[in-house]
Amino acid sequence: MLLEDIIISRVRRKLLELFLTNPGVIFHVRDIVRKVDEEINAVRRELAHMEKAGMVSKEQRANRLFYNFRKDYPLYYELMDLIGKTTGFGWEMLKHKTKLGKLKFVMMSGRYVRGLPRKTQSDIDLLVVGSVVIPELTQIIKAEEAKKQHEVNYTVMTEDEFEFRKRRRDPFVLSMLTGSRVMLIGDEEELVS
Repeated sequence: MLLEDIIISRVRRKLLELFLTNPGVIFHVRDIVRKVDEEINAVRRELAHMEKAGMVSKEQRANRLFYNFRKDYPLYYELMDLIGKTTGFGWEMLKHKTKLGKLKFVMMSGRYVRGLPRKTQSDIDLLVVGSVVIPELTQIIKAEEAKKQHEVNYTVMTEDEFEFRKRRRDPFVLSMLTGSRVMLIGDEEELVS
């Protein structure tokens, strides 16, 4: 699944990706144009549509217009999850899922998708459950770490180990199940029940 399957406008996709992979960042119009590599008029037109829809707010400082994505937009977190699945790390995991083995569940923590730091050192960014080809997974993880310039904390478990630890109410597994998450592979209801 690609974002372009859902959102037809190429410029809108690029703007959503820019804003939602950089939550809370305010961008100047010319900076947006450079980062999305599109014509300035197309960017201005999409920003006007997004502003009218309540997605972005603009602020004028001196002679410059700055935009940021509004966290109070009703679909903010759903769009952030969608961008997390269809771009970057999430997309790499989905694109290579057949090479990664027989996967039952793959989830990223909500904090990781939102660009927030872990609350504790033991918090994980990625959980992979199934029969996993570790060298393939390691390659994807190393590419993400190089791109983000920080370590990705991940855990791999077999289905049996995950179910056993879930039944035993293992604190580590319970902490994963109670936190926010973005499901890449598998049914969230089945993961938590």
